[in-house]
Amino acid sequence: MSVDLSRREMPRQDPKVRAKNFDEVALGYSKEDAVAEAKRCLQCKKPMCEKGCPVQVQIRDFVKLVAEEKFDEAIKKIKETNSLPAICGRVCPQEEQCEKYCVLNKKGAPIAIGRLERFVADYEQEKGVEVPKPAKKLGKKVAIIGSGPAGLTAAGDLAKLGYDVTIFEAFHEPGGVLIYGIPEFRLPKKIVKEEAHFVEQLGAEIKTNMVIGKILTVDELMKEHGYDAVFIGTGAGLPKFMGIPGENLNGVYSANEFLTRTNLMKAYKFPEADTPIKVGKSVAVVGGGNVAMDAARCALRLGADRVYIVYRRSEKEMPARLEEIENAKEEGIIFKLLTNPTRILGTEDGWVKGIECVRMELGEPDESGRRRPIPIEGSEFVLDVDIVVMAIGTSPNPLVPKTTKNLKTHGWGGIIVDEETMRTNKEGVYAGGDIVTGAATVIEAMGAGKKAAKAIHEYLKNK
Repeated sequence: MSVDLSRREMPRQDPKVRAKNFDEVALGYSKEDAVAEAKRCLQCKKPMCEKGCPVQVQIRDFVKLVAEEKFDEAIKKIKETNSLPAICGRVCPQEEQCEKYCVLNKKGAPIAIGRLERFVADYEQEKGVEVPKPAKKLGKKVAIIGSGPAGLTAAGDLAKLGYDVTIFEAFHEPGGVLIYGIPEFRLPKKIVKEEAHFVEQLGAEIKTNMVIGKILTVDELMKEHGYDAVFIGTGAGLPKFMGIPGENLNGVYSANEFLTRTNLMKAYKFPEADTPIKVGKSVAVVGGGNVAMDAARCALRLGADRVYIVYRRSEKEMPARLEEIENAKEEGIIFKLLTNPTRILGTEDGWVKGIECVRMELGEPDESGRRRPIPIEGSEFVLDVDIVVMAIGTSPNPLVPKTTKNLKTHGWGGIIVDEETMRTNKEGVYAGGDIVTGAATVIEAMGAGKKAAKAIHEYLKNK
């Protein structure tokens, strides 16, 4: 039997068209493409792809069901372990997770697992989501702080087991980083709302505009409001800056602010939406991860004539997904690699007018395993820009850890947990996602939420 080694490509918007709109770039598989792609699967006896999935989706089984055109059964199979398939199918780095371990990788292209997951999730949304029967109530309450991927996953799993689950979200809409951090053209907010609503349909209650640490503390939730366990999934929403001269000038954004204004507050619809955003004609985005690509591609769509990615290493070391780098290049983003900012230049009235950079060369590998960038003496130059976006990472917001008595944290602010159970040093308190690891992927946060839900169930069952 011959094996098809090439996979079905995903249709996408034309780069010249999509660079001017916020509509989704990837258009999804047709039924015919999805079935043809699924039929490439070898149905391995030991599916290595499943070992690469942090939320234990039964990949082999759901792909077989797609190949057999049993789409209703395929989505049910996925939702046995994953309550957010339409989100995962779009933003999960499958190439570093499940698809990396597909045996077809050895001679050709792996099965497009993420695209197939997206296909069946979208199929279900169009047809109408089937909600499982509510679980028998166990009479115990769990509070989830944060409605990002970790919180939604933990909430969904615990609600399915029969716990009374309440999610406390600081923003006015649920979704966490999924709704404020990832642009519409990569993850439509309609999808996030639908999947957050599915978690509600499973039995979880979502309370928005609830800043835990200000309105209530973790200790108050447990002692005064009767919650038997608490899961902290507040993410890493505190921006980092370089500490170079000029970062306090008007026109310097953190990626968090830039993306929150654009995505959650819908600045791209101003004045139809209330939130404005200044973009100018020329924008420099400092960083090389997915957040930097998102910010650069948003700036282009918001009307900038030129957008630069300024990154101190080479493209090979960029942490962004290859797909996002390719999309950015196709849309006309200019990559200034082996380049590091040294200061931001301003006008007399305090606005950005340029960014001074130095060229870099790569030395020996550092603790991250990537080659260390070293400045080349005398290679300084200036990029004329009116906006600078700093996308060099984030750290955990300290509000919940600081207002929770005796909760142990790392020096950099992350909550210390047992890696197997996500249990903190406080009885009944668990944590997971970026608040524990620092900024990571959506699927890793979901995996942590899943582990925590299992551990909370064991804890409360034996309490």
